[in-house]
This record gives sequence, C-alpha cells and structure tokens, in this order.
Amino acid sequence: MTTHANEILVLGGTGKTGRRLVHTLRAAGEHVRAASRSGEVRFDWSDQDTWPTALDGASAVYLMAPEDPALAQVFVKRATEAGVGRFVALSGRGIEQVSADAFQGMAAAEQAVRDSGARWTILRPNNFSQNFDEDVWHAPLRDGRLALPIGSMPEPFIDAQDIADVAAAVLTTDGHHGQVYDLSGPRALTFEAAVATIAEAAGRPMRYVELTPEEYRAELLAEGFPEEAVRELDALFAIMRAGHFTEPGDGVRRVLGREPIDFGAYAAQAAAAGAWA
Repeated sequence: MTTHANEILVLGGTGKTGRRLVHTLRAAGEHVRAASRSGEVRFDWSDQDTWPTALDGASAVYLMAPEDPALAQVFVKRATEAGVGRFVALSGRGIEQVSADAFQGMAAAEQAVRDSGARWTILRPNNFSQNFDEDVWHAPLRDGRLALPIGSMPEPFIDAQDIADVAAAVLTTDGHHGQVYDLSGPRALTFEAAVATIAEAAGRPMRYVELTPEEYRAELLAEGFPEEAVRELDALFAIMRAGHFTEPGDGVRRVLGREPIDFGAYAAQAAAAGAWA
C-alpha cells in the first residue's frame, strides 16, 4: 500500500457515512485511507494488530466509535503517538441524555478525543434518513409495515451525505477545533409522516404502526436481535419520546453555509434508485 503525507484515515469506510465521506474527500483531491473489516485497508477494533497499518502516515482520523468503550482511549492514544493531529468523532445527538449503560462506545470516543491533546471536533447527528433504505427500517418498509415505539414525537432526519460533507469540511479546514455540531435535516416530521412520504415516492402502500416499548422489545427479540442491540434501541427511542432533539440542529448551516437535504428529496432519490421496489 502506498502512503502519502497528511492522509486522512476514515474508519467505517464502507458504512453509510464513511463511504460517502471517502468519495467526497477523494473528489476534492484529498488522500484518503478507507478502513474497515472488509475495506481497502483492513481495520478491526477487536484485532489491534490491524491498527498500526491503518494509522501509518495518517494525520487526521474520522472516528467511528467502537462498541467496546475501553478501546476508544487506547486507539486515540496510539493514533496521536503515530502522528495524528486531528480527530472528527461521529457521535449521536442527545448522547448526554442516554442512560449510562447504552451507547458507551460513543461517549468514550467523545471523551478520548477531548483528552487527546490533538485538534478535535464532534458530530452529533439525528437519526439518518438512510436508516429507511440501508439499515434497520429497510426490510420492514419493503414488507409494507414499520412498527416503532415513537408516538407523535417528530424527528428532523439527517441525510448521510450531509454528515459526510460536514465531516469533509472539518477534516480539511481550520476553525472547528473544540466544536460540537448538532446535525439534522431542515424540518422535523413524525415517523408516520416519514413513512407516508416514502410510500408516495415509492408508489406502493406502506403503513406506520405504533407499538409500546414492551411490544417493540418483544418483536426485536423474536427476530433474533442481540440483547445489547435491543437495549440500545430502547434507550434511543426513550430519549426520542422525551423530545430531547426534535428541534432541527444548525450544524450543517454553520459548517457548510447551506440548508440540509430535505427528507422529501431523500425519499424521491432513494425511490428512484429502487430502494423499496
């Protein structure tokens, strides 16, 4: 593998935000190392022997938090020792409101970069629009039914490309050290309205069903979701029901000077690509 000075290491380089960030940075002429368990550069949180090669020559890191919170501090320390001088950590909006036993990796990654002595920026997005076509809500929607314990609480869904564009900007320009950016879409809409928007764009019937938290946990466990994943989703929906991040955040406008991508535009584009066909 050829290395360059001032390479940007993108962890989770094949994921929803990572692969978009890699494309955005390369389109801008940056040298990028896309790292994941199955990516161009192998990186595995559980195999620390893969860390040195990923870090060699990197001056900045896009940090996707590990599931094991104990690994965050270890990795950040090794990264700074290897010459990394800038971190952009992907976290979650309202992380400080989540119960202490959920999303521990994100909280640990935030603290690790704050303590690193390097330049750092933290990105805290709302739920991704792409969760409806690339992740946990995709299969239920294709089956015509999305059932969640949300109620009428609205959510300003964020497009993954907006996250990638913000990350690219803060990784390559100055003025973002010590900043925590809340990232969201331009407007909040209920999950029922989001499903209706997708159904119209896809031209097929879909419905949203409201569950109690207990019913939701039972459905996930019946589908084979691990206990830890169920607990984290339960914690996420609890803070969403509490309304801690229903108001749109201003991070996209602050960093990029433009409005975020609207959910309707996302749904139309994804439907045109056959996401729910």
